Amino acid sequence: MTASPRLVPCPACKKPSPFVPENRWRPFCSERCRNLDLGAWASESYRVAAAAPPDAGEDTPPPAAAH
Repeated sequence: MTASPRLVPCPACKKPSPFVPENRWRPFCSERCRNLDLGAWASESYRVAAAAPPDAGEDTPPPAAAH
């Protein structure tokens, strides 16, 4: 008895996609979906949350005056 391949939802279109070495686009279902995701990263549509830097002046000493 052969086990059926594990199916995962494509991150782009949510279609079931086989997560096997033979699927060259895994975890995506196709080259199109992979390229759409890559384009979203390249255009900075995806962002990683980060803490805002402190405002200059709160804990930052003023710059030294040039003589």
